[in-house]
Amino acid sequence: MPNEPVTPEPQPAPAASEAAPVPAALGAGTAVAEPPAESPPPPEPEPTPAHAEDVPPAAADEAGQAEVPETPGETPPPPPAPPVAEATPPPPPPSNKRWYVVKVQSGREESIKDAIERRVKIEGLEDYVGQIIIPVEKVQEMRRGKRVTRTRKLYPGYLMCEVEYNDRILYLFRETSGVGDFVGGSVNRDPPPMSDREVEAMLGKQLGLEGSDARVVTSKPKYDRGDKVKVKDGTFAGMEGEVKELIETRNLVRVGLTIFGREVPVELEYWQVEPV
Repeated sequence: MPNEPVTPEPQPAPAASEAAPVPAALGAGTAVAEPPAESPPPPEPEPTPAHAEDVPPAAADEAGQAEVPETPGETPPPPPAPPVAEATPPPPPPSNKRWYVVKVQSGREESIKDAIERRVKIEGLEDYVGQIIIPVEKVQEMRRGKRVTRTRKLYPGYLMCEVEYNDRILYLFRETSGVGDFVGGSVNRDPPPMSDREVEAMLGKQLGLEGSDARVVTSKPKYDRGDKVKVKDGTFAGMEGEVKELIETRNLVRVGLTIFGREVPVELEYWQVEPV
């Protein structure tokens, strides 16, 4: 019979504690690499609180400090600059307008004033023309025994104009119908402006005109002492007599009338008597 191969018996593995034989080729001085040590298990994450309210203030401060670590040697940021105040707009340039007196046709002051203002707008000269004023005052007069208040022009035939005098303004005024010229001016000399005192007095009268008491003005009678007059109204209407006296403080006239053959002095108002 042929010889059967003999299977070697398996040898038991050497225990882990026993050191494995060192090959001779490595030599005695060669170190043997040790197996890597087992790494420790990772730390379990800390539970995050559901709300920021659950975090204690101290922990929140520490967390805030940990998020922004300070760098050694880093300079702190500069403080914010103070707010800069808004620039104040520059004051307007001083006006060159002055007040002048302009001669116009008497009785047409209002229409001439309107014509000048209309031409100023058409020609675009608003920067050179300010106010144009017709100075007036309120007066009271006695008419048929009653006090009547009316407005009267202080200077008929004149306008007070606030303008910057130059050739364009001079041409505009001269080319307006009914305008004469600037008072005090000539071909070779500019007109003098009104003084500050005159302007203040004129503007003060116009500003205080509303609601102010009217000045009582009485017209002078057309007769004088010694003149023959006729009574036109009242109890003695139709009678004639001689003016004996004018009582200006009371706006009365004393007339000598003949009544029953005798001359009797009678006091009448100015408007009740007319010259014969």
